[in-house]
Amino acid sequence: MSRMTLKINQRVKDIVGSSTLAITARAKELKAQGKDLVNFAAGEPDFDTPDFIKAAGIKAIQTGFTKYTPSTGTVELREVIAQKFLKDNHLKYDPAQVVVSCGAKHAIYNIIQILADEGEEVLIPSPYWVSYPEMVKLAGAKSKFLLTSEKNQFKITAKQLAESITDRSKILILNSPSNPTGMVYSKKELEAIAEVCVKHQIYVLSDDIYEKLIYDVAEYTSIGSLGKDIYDLTITVNGVSKAYSMTGWRIGYCAGPKEIMEFIKKFQDHTTSNPTSISQMAALEALKASDETVRQMSSEFKKRRDLMVSAFDKIPSISYIKPQGAFYLFCDISKLGDSEDIMDRLLNEIYVAGIPGDSFGAPGYARFSFSTSAERIEEGARRIAQWVQKR
Repeated sequence: MSRMTLKINQRVKDIVGSSTLAITARAKELKAQGKDLVNFAAGEPDFDTPDFIKAAGIKAIQTGFTKYTPSTGTVELREVIAQKFLKDNHLKYDPAQVVVSCGAKHAIYNIIQILADEGEEVLIPSPYWVSYPEMVKLAGAKSKFLLTSEKNQFKITAKQLAESITDRSKILILNSPSNPTGMVYSKKELEAIAEVCVKHQIYVLSDDIYEKLIYDVAEYTSIGSLGKDIYDLTITVNGVSKAYSMTGWRIGYCAGPKEIMEFIKKFQDHTTSNPTSISQMAALEALKASDETVRQMSSEFKKRRDLMVSAFDKIPSISYIKPQGAFYLFCDISKLGDSEDIMDRLLNEIYVAGIPGDSFGAPGYARFSFSTSAERIEEGARRIAQWVQKR
Protein backbone atom coordinates (compact mmCIF):
# COMPACT_ATOMS: atom_id res chain seq x y z
CA MET A 1 0.00 0.00 0.00
CA SER A 2 1.42 3.37 -0.98
CA ARG A 3 1.57 6.11 1.61
CA MET A 4 -0.01 9.47 0.94
CA THR A 5 2.52 12.25 0.36
CA LEU A 6 2.27 14.80 3.13
CA LYS A 7 1.34 18.19 1.70
CA ILE A 8 1.67 21.19 3.98
CA ASN A 9 0.30 24.66 3.33
CA GLN A 10 3.16 26.64 1.75
CA ARG A 11 2.77 29.57 4.12
CA VAL A 12 3.22 27.25 7.09
CA LYS A 13 6.17 25.46 5.44
CA ASP A 14 7.97 28.81 5.14
CA ILE A 15 7.61 29.64 8.82
CA VAL A 16 10.80 29.73 10.89
CA GLY A 17 10.52 28.48 14.47
CA SER A 18 11.13 30.93 17.31
CA SER A 19 14.84 30.92 18.13
CA THR A 20 14.15 32.61 21.45
CA LEU A 21 11.88 29.76 22.50
CA ALA A 22 14.34 27.16 21.17
CA ILE A 23 17.30 28.63 23.07
CA THR A 24 15.22 29.04 26.20
CA ALA A 25 14.21 25.37 25.93
CA ARG A 26 17.88 24.34 25.50
CA ALA A 27 18.83 26.44 28.52
CA LYS A 28 16.17 24.73 30.64
CA GLU A 29 17.42 21.36 29.41
CA LEU A 30 20.97 22.16 30.53
CA LYS A 31 19.70 23.38 33.90
CA ALA A 32 17.72 20.14 34.32
CA GLN A 33 20.98 18.26 33.70
CA GLY A 34 22.44 20.02 36.72
CA LYS A 35 24.49 22.64 34.86
CA ASP A 36 25.04 25.95 36.64
CA LEU A 37 23.24 27.96 34.00
CA VAL A 38 23.06 31.76 33.79
CA ASN A 39 19.94 32.55 31.77
CA PHE A 40 20.22 35.83 29.88
CA ALA A 41 17.79 34.51 27.25
CA ALA A 42 14.56 34.99 29.19
CA GLY A 43 11.85 37.11 27.61
CA GLU A 44 9.78 37.33 30.78
CA PRO A 45 10.07 38.84 34.25
CA ASP A 46 11.55 36.48 36.82
CA PHE A 47 9.25 37.86 39.54
CA ASP A 48 6.25 35.84 40.66
CA THR A 49 2.76 37.06 39.78
CA PRO A 50 1.63 39.27 42.71
CA ASP A 51 -0.43 37.41 45.31
CA PHE A 52 -3.52 39.63 44.97
CA ILE A 53 -3.69 38.75 41.27
CA LYS A 54 -3.26 35.03 41.92
CA ALA A 55 -6.00 35.25 44.55
CA ALA A 56 -8.40 36.63 41.91
CA GLY A 57 -7.67 33.63 39.70
CA ILE A 58 -8.22 31.22 42.57
CA LYS A 59 -11.47 32.95 43.47
CA ALA A 60 -12.65 32.62 39.87
CA ILE A 61 -12.15 28.86 40.07
CA GLN A 62 -13.76 28.54 43.50
CA THR A 63 -16.84 30.54 42.47
CA GLY A 64 -17.30 28.62 39.23
CA PHE A 65 -16.24 31.33 36.81
CA THR A 66 -14.97 28.63 34.47
CA LYS A 67 -17.33 28.81 31.51
CA TYR A 68 -17.28 30.57 28.15
CA THR A 69 -17.25 34.35 28.12
CA PRO A 70 -17.87 36.62 25.12
CA SER A 71 -15.13 35.83 22.62
CA THR A 72 -13.77 39.39 22.94
CA GLY A 73 -13.54 39.16 26.74
CA THR A 74 -15.92 40.06 29.54
CA VAL A 75 -17.60 43.46 29.49
CA GLU A 76 -16.07 44.25 32.90
CA LEU A 77 -12.52 43.59 31.68
CA ARG A 78 -12.99 45.58 28.47
CA GLU A 79 -14.36 48.49 30.49
CA VAL A 80 -11.31 48.48 32.76
CA ILE A 81 -8.99 48.25 29.75
CA ALA A 82 -10.73 51.26 28.18
CA GLN A 83 -10.21 53.14 31.47
CA LYS A 84 -6.55 52.12 31.48
CA PHE A 85 -6.03 53.44 27.95
CA LEU A 86 -7.59 56.78 28.90
CA LYS A 87 -5.68 57.16 32.18
CA ASP A 88 -2.26 55.96 31.04
CA ASN A 89 -2.19 56.75 27.32
CA HIS A 90 -4.75 59.54 26.72
CA LEU A 91 -6.54 57.20 24.30
CA LYS A 92 -10.33 57.28 24.41
CA TYR A 93 -11.76 53.90 23.45
CA ASP A 94 -15.26 52.60 23.99
CA PRO A 95 -15.27 49.05 25.47
CA ALA A 96 -16.75 47.92 22.14
CA GLN A 97 -13.45 48.96 20.54
CA VAL A 98 -11.49 46.57 22.77
CA VAL A 99 -10.77 42.91 22.08
CA VAL A 100 -9.12 40.72 24.72
CA SER A 101 -6.99 37.91 23.29
CA CYS A 102 -4.80 35.01 24.39
CA GLY A 103 -1.74 37.21 24.91
CA ALA A 104 -0.45 40.30 23.11
CA LYS A 105 1.14 37.99 20.51
CA HIS A 106 -2.34 36.71 19.65
CA ALA A 107 -3.66 40.27 19.35
CA ILE A 108 -0.84 41.19 16.96
CA TYR A 109 -1.47 38.07 14.88
CA ASN A 110 -5.18 38.95 14.64
CA ILE A 111 -4.44 42.50 13.47
CA ILE A 112 -2.01 41.39 10.77
CA GLN A 113 -4.42 38.74 9.53
CA ILE A 114 -7.23 41.29 9.30
CA LEU A 115 -5.32 44.17 7.69
CA ALA A 116 -2.52 42.66 5.60
CA ASP A 117 -3.73 41.21 2.30
CA GLU A 118 -1.88 39.00 -0.17
CA GLY A 119 1.22 40.78 -1.50
CA GLU A 120 0.81 43.91 0.61
CA GLU A 121 3.76 45.28 2.59
CA VAL A 122 4.13 45.45 6.34
CA LEU A 123 6.85 47.91 7.33
CA ILE A 124 8.99 46.57 10.18
CA PRO A 125 11.85 48.51 11.79
CA SER A 126 14.88 46.25 12.21
CA PRO A 127 16.00 44.97 14.72
CA TYR A 128 12.54 43.52 15.36
CA TRP A 129 10.77 41.04 17.59
CA VAL A 130 11.21 37.60 16.05
CA SER A 131 7.51 36.85 15.50
CA TYR A 132 6.55 39.88 13.40
CA PRO A 133 7.90 38.60 10.04
CA GLU A 134 6.52 35.11 10.55
CA MET A 135 3.04 36.48 11.26
CA VAL A 136 3.28 38.55 8.08
CA LYS A 137 4.18 35.41 6.11
CA LEU A 138 1.12 33.63 7.50
CA ALA A 139 -1.06 36.44 6.16
CA GLY A 140 0.47 36.06 2.69
CA ALA A 141 1.87 39.59 2.94
CA LYS A 142 5.48 40.79 2.60
CA SER A 143 7.75 42.17 5.30
CA LYS A 144 9.68 45.28 4.33
CA PHE A 145 12.44 45.91 6.81
CA LEU A 146 13.51 49.44 7.71
CA LEU A 147 17.11 49.05 8.82
CA THR A 148 18.24 51.07 11.82
CA SER A 149 21.63 51.52 13.45
CA GLU A 150 23.26 52.55 16.70
CA LYS A 151 23.75 56.01 15.15
CA ASN A 152 19.98 56.60 15.38
CA GLN A 153 19.57 54.56 18.60
CA PHE A 154 18.01 51.76 16.56
CA LYS A 155 15.00 53.96 15.72
CA ILE A 156 13.55 54.79 12.33
CA THR A 157 13.19 58.40 11.23
CA ALA A 158 10.18 59.99 9.56
CA LYS A 159 12.31 60.63 6.45
CA GLN A 160 13.35 56.97 6.26
CA LEU A 161 9.74 55.87 6.66
CA ALA A 162 8.52 58.20 3.92
CA GLU A 163 11.18 56.94 1.52
CA SER A 164 10.24 53.31 2.22
CA ILE A 165 6.52 53.60 1.49
CA THR A 166 5.18 52.22 -1.79
CA ASP A 167 1.67 51.80 -3.16
CA ARG A 168 1.69 48.30 -1.56
CA SER A 169 2.54 49.52 1.96
CA LYS A 170 -0.28 48.86 4.42
CA ILE A 171 0.93 48.68 8.03
CA LEU A 172 3.80 50.03 10.11
CA ILE A 173 4.66 47.97 13.20
CA LEU A 174 6.00 50.20 15.95
CA ASN A 175 7.35 48.63 19.15
CA SER A 176 8.33 51.06 21.90
CA PRO A 177 10.05 50.23 24.21
CA SER A 178 11.63 47.85 21.75
CA ASN A 179 12.35 44.17 22.04
CA PRO A 180 15.30 43.62 21.51
CA THR A 181 16.96 47.05 21.74
CA GLY A 182 15.17 48.64 24.71
CA MET A 183 14.89 51.94 22.85
CA VAL A 184 11.93 54.28 23.45
CA TYR A 185 10.55 56.72 20.85
CA SER A 186 10.13 60.29 22.09
CA LYS A 187 6.92 62.26 21.56
CA LYS A 188 8.68 64.44 18.99
CA GLU A 189 9.88 61.40 17.02
CA LEU A 190 6.41 59.86 17.08
CA GLU A 191 4.78 63.09 15.92
CA ALA A 192 7.00 63.11 12.82
CA ILE A 193 6.27 59.42 12.12
CA ALA A 194 2.54 59.98 12.66
CA GLU A 195 2.56 62.82 10.12
CA VAL A 196 4.01 60.48 7.47
CA CYS A 197 1.52 57.71 8.26
CA VAL A 198 -1.43 60.10 8.03
CA LYS A 199 -0.18 61.56 4.75
CA HIS A 200 0.15 58.09 3.16
CA GLN A 201 -2.76 56.46 5.06
CA ILE A 202 -0.59 53.75 6.63
CA TYR A 203 -2.06 51.81 9.53
CA VAL A 204 0.07 51.68 12.69
CA LEU A 205 0.22 48.58 14.86
CA SER A 206 1.51 50.09 18.10
CA ASP A 207 3.00 47.34 20.28
CA ASP A 208 3.15 48.93 23.74
CA ILE A 209 3.68 45.76 25.78
CA TYR A 210 6.75 47.13 27.64
CA GLU A 211 5.29 50.60 28.28
CA LYS A 212 5.49 50.40 32.08
CA LEU A 213 9.11 49.25 32.11
CA ILE A 214 10.93 52.46 31.17
CA TYR A 215 13.99 54.13 32.67
CA ASP A 216 15.46 57.63 32.30
CA VAL A 217 12.44 58.63 30.17
CA ALA A 218 10.31 61.47 31.50
CA GLU A 219 7.08 60.50 29.71
CA TYR A 220 5.83 57.56 27.70
CA THR A 221 3.87 58.37 24.53
CA SER A 222 1.63 56.02 22.59
CA ILE A 223 1.40 57.14 18.96
CA GLY A 224 -2.40 56.88 18.72
CA SER A 225 -2.75 59.70 21.26
CA LEU A 226 -1.22 62.31 18.92
CA GLY A 227 -4.40 63.53 17.26
CA LYS A 228 -7.57 62.23 15.64
CA ASP A 229 -6.00 61.50 12.25
CA ILE A 230 -3.36 59.11 13.60
CA TYR A 231 -5.82 57.75 16.19
CA ASP A 232 -8.06 56.62 13.32
CA LEU A 233 -5.15 54.68 11.79
CA THR A 234 -3.77 53.11 14.97
CA ILE A 235 -4.46 49.77 16.62
CA THR A 236 -2.86 49.77 20.06
CA VAL A 237 -1.68 46.49 21.59
CA ASN A 238 -0.86 45.79 25.21
CA GLY A 239 -1.26 43.11 27.84
CA VAL A 240 -0.52 42.04 31.39
CA SER A 241 2.39 39.68 30.72
CA LYS A 242 5.37 42.00 31.26
CA ALA A 243 4.10 44.71 33.62
CA TYR A 244 2.38 42.30 36.00
CA SER A 245 4.61 39.25 35.48
CA MET A 246 1.69 37.24 34.10
CA THR A 247 3.28 35.66 31.02
CA GLY A 248 1.69 32.25 31.54
CA TRP A 249 -1.79 33.66 32.13
CA ARG A 250 -1.99 34.58 28.41
CA ILE A 251 -4.00 37.79 28.42
CA GLY A 252 -3.36 40.53 25.87
CA TYR A 253 -5.62 43.11 24.32
CA CYS A 254 -5.91 45.63 21.53
CA ALA A 255 -8.10 48.59 20.66
CA GLY A 256 -8.66 50.59 17.52
CA PRO A 257 -11.21 51.86 14.99
CA LYS A 258 -14.62 50.21 15.49
CA GLU A 259 -14.82 48.73 11.99
CA ILE A 260 -11.43 47.04 12.30
CA MET A 261 -12.20 45.77 15.79
CA GLU A 262 -15.45 44.25 14.55
CA PHE A 263 -13.51 42.19 12.01
CA ILE A 264 -11.00 41.14 14.68
CA LYS A 265 -13.94 40.04 16.83
CA LYS A 266 -15.35 37.90 13.98
CA PHE A 267 -11.93 36.41 13.31
CA GLN A 268 -11.44 35.50 16.97
CA ASP A 269 -14.97 34.09 17.12
CA HIS A 270 -13.88 31.33 14.75
CA THR A 271 -10.31 30.75 15.92
CA THR A 272 -9.71 30.75 19.67
CA SER A 273 -13.04 32.13 20.89
CA ASN A 274 -12.62 33.67 24.36
CA PRO A 275 -9.38 33.88 26.33
CA THR A 276 -9.41 31.83 29.54
CA SER A 277 -12.13 33.02 31.90
CA ILE A 278 -9.96 32.51 34.99
CA SER A 279 -7.10 34.54 33.53
CA GLN A 280 -9.52 37.32 32.62
CA MET A 281 -10.54 37.67 36.25
CA ALA A 282 -6.89 37.84 37.31
CA ALA A 283 -6.16 40.45 34.62
CA LEU A 284 -9.17 42.47 35.77
CA GLU A 285 -7.75 42.59 39.28
CA ALA A 286 -4.30 43.56 37.99
CA LEU A 287 -5.60 46.47 35.93
CA LYS A 288 -7.93 47.73 38.67
CA ALA A 289 -5.12 47.95 41.21
CA SER A 290 -2.65 50.77 41.73
CA ASP A 291 0.67 50.52 39.90
CA GLU A 292 2.67 50.15 43.10
CA THR A 293 3.83 46.59 42.40
CA VAL A 294 4.61 47.56 38.81
CA ARG A 295 6.72 50.52 39.99
CA GLN A 296 8.60 48.28 42.39
CA MET A 297 9.39 45.78 39.64
CA SER A 298 10.40 48.53 37.23
CA SER A 299 12.67 50.05 39.86
CA GLU A 300 14.37 46.69 40.37
CA PHE A 301 14.84 46.25 36.62
CA LYS A 302 16.49 49.67 36.46
CA LYS A 303 18.96 48.61 39.18
CA ARG A 304 19.68 45.42 37.25
CA ARG A 305 20.12 47.32 34.01
CA ASP A 306 22.66 49.61 35.64
CA LEU A 307 24.45 46.62 37.13
CA MET A 308 24.55 44.77 33.81
CA VAL A 309 25.87 47.73 31.79
CA SER A 310 28.52 48.32 34.45
CA ALA A 311 29.54 44.65 34.32
CA PHE A 312 29.53 44.50 30.50
CA ASP A 313 31.69 47.63 30.37
CA LYS A 314 34.50 45.41 31.61
CA ILE A 315 34.15 42.89 28.75
CA PRO A 316 36.51 43.55 25.83
CA SER A 317 35.15 43.64 22.27
CA ILE A 318 31.51 44.08 23.31
CA SER A 319 29.61 47.38 23.02
CA TYR A 320 26.00 48.46 23.50
CA ILE A 321 23.57 51.37 23.72
CA LYS A 322 22.13 51.76 27.21
CA PRO A 323 18.48 50.61 27.03
CA GLN A 324 15.72 53.03 28.01
CA GLY A 325 13.08 50.37 28.61
CA ALA A 326 12.17 46.64 28.62
CA PHE A 327 14.75 44.31 30.20
CA TYR A 328 17.30 43.62 27.47
CA LEU A 329 20.84 44.73 26.72
CA PHE A 330 21.42 44.58 22.96
CA CYS A 331 25.14 44.20 22.33
CA ASP A 332 27.43 44.44 19.32
CA ILE A 333 29.53 41.25 19.50
CA SER A 334 30.73 41.34 15.88
CA LYS A 335 34.38 41.70 16.95
CA LEU A 336 34.16 38.23 18.49
CA GLY A 337 32.98 36.50 15.31
CA ASP A 338 29.72 35.11 13.94
CA SER A 339 26.98 35.93 16.44
CA GLU A 340 25.13 32.59 16.19
CA ASP A 341 28.38 30.68 16.67
CA ILE A 342 29.44 32.87 19.60
CA MET A 343 26.12 32.52 21.40
CA ASP A 344 26.10 28.77 20.83
CA ARG A 345 29.57 28.51 22.32
CA LEU A 346 28.67 30.66 25.32
CA LEU A 347 25.73 28.39 26.03
CA ASN A 348 27.53 25.08 25.62
CA GLU A 349 30.99 26.01 26.95
CA ILE A 350 30.28 28.32 29.90
CA TYR A 351 26.52 27.81 30.32
CA VAL A 352 25.47 31.41 29.65
CA ALA A 353 22.32 31.69 27.52
CA GLY A 354 21.58 34.69 25.29
CA ILE A 355 19.88 35.21 21.94
CA PRO A 356 21.90 35.88 18.75
CA GLY A 357 20.91 39.04 16.93
CA ASP A 358 20.32 37.13 13.69
CA SER A 359 16.92 36.19 15.15
CA PHE A 360 16.04 39.89 15.30
CA GLY A 361 17.36 40.80 11.86
CA ALA A 362 20.67 42.03 13.31
CA PRO A 363 23.61 39.67 12.64
CA GLY A 364 26.62 40.58 14.73
CA TYR A 365 24.52 41.46 17.77
CA ALA A 366 23.15 39.55 20.75
CA ARG A 367 20.34 40.13 23.24
CA PHE A 368 21.09 39.60 26.92
CA SER A 369 18.16 39.79 29.34
CA PHE A 370 18.63 41.28 32.79
CA SER A 371 15.49 39.55 34.02
CA THR A 372 17.47 37.63 36.60
CA SER A 373 19.07 38.31 39.97
CA ALA A 374 21.99 40.66 40.59
CA GLU A 375 24.12 37.68 41.60
CA ARG A 376 23.39 35.88 38.32
CA ILE A 377 24.08 39.04 36.30
CA GLU A 378 27.50 39.43 37.92
CA GLU A 379 28.29 35.74 37.48
CA GLY A 380 27.24 35.67 33.84
CA ALA A 381 29.25 38.79 32.99
CA ARG A 382 32.28 37.34 34.81
CA ARG A 383 32.09 34.12 32.78
CA ILE A 384 31.74 35.98 29.48
CA ALA A 385 34.66 38.28 30.33
CA GLN A 386 36.92 35.32 31.18
CA TRP A 387 35.85 33.45 28.04
CA VAL A 388 36.58 36.47 25.82
CA GLN A 389 40.00 37.00 27.39
CA LYS A 390 40.99 33.34 26.87
CA ARG A 391 40.10 33.29 23.17
